[in-house]
Amino acid sequence: MTAAPDPTVLRSAVLGWYEENARDLPWRSPAATPWAVLVSEIMLQQTPVARVEPAWRAWLHRWPTPADLARATPAEVLRAWDRLGYPRRALRLREAARALVAEHGGAVPSDEESLRGLPGIGAYTAAAVSAFAYRQRAVVLDTNVRRVLGRVVDGIALPPPSQRRTESVTAQSLLPEDPETSARWNVAVMELGALVCTARAPRCEQCPVASACRWRAAGMPEDAFAATRRRQAWHGTDRQARGTVLAALREQEVLRPDQVNDLWPDRAQLNRVLSGLRHDSLIAAETDLDGVVTGYRLPQA
Repeated sequence: MTAAPDPTVLRSAVLGWYEENARDLPWRSPAATPWAVLVSEIMLQQTPVARVEPAWRAWLHRWPTPADLARATPAEVLRAWDRLGYPRRALRLREAARALVAEHGGAVPSDEESLRGLPGIGAYTAAAVSAFAYRQRAVVLDTNVRRVLGRVVDGIALPPPSQRRTESVTAQSLLPEDPETSARWNVAVMELGALVCTARAPRCEQCPVASACRWRAAGMPEDAFAATRRRQAWHGTDRQARGTVLAALREQEVLRPDQVNDLWPDRAQLNRVLSGLRHDSLIAAETDLDGVVTGYRLPQA
């Protein structure tokens, strides 16, 4: 394998590329509040930018502060989340807003430890908010960053399914010491992975560090973890059934059991999905005096 790329050269090339090619995204604006950045990070998890941007704008217009969202009902939040996917994120964001009001005076904290203490906020999101909202030095490792560093530094097509400690060590070694520069470096590597060093069709001819990339120098070997990477199916899955039920409840206040039954052909699968949705507090059941379900609705509290 070729020698590891020089960190100074690597940083200079990626930061220079970013200055010329960065997308103009609203959550990157200096005017974006820490709350706006936090909302964007939650929405962007497993959801494309094109779908997130209009939803993010509408969300911040309706709930510009954590206190505003904290007063919303789960039903209002789930309707506003619409079809962004993984709707539990919406409920967790509401829980985080309530925790911010109760524990932080309605403000988003700047330190990673406090951020990780919020509902639904993991290591990545805490680091991203600290870096992008407060311009602090933090190691931000999302899928795009892991892929870029894996190819350029480690010479592998795609990183392993589960993040390894060595990846954090590599990212830390490349992170600029200056906090402001480190924040720009994080977003620059992320952008490079999103636009150029993509998973399935990398545009190596447009990459500012192609000449230093160890994966490219090695002949771009195939993904060593391909056997463990299977694209998740959608048609006919529980995820599709869950989405169908939630979409119907966003349109109609209450659905009778017979109306719900008409939504999905497999009754056993539908019952399993309904049970899961109730367990996840994404829907609520109305019952009569005998405990028989008479309808389903989005949760009100």
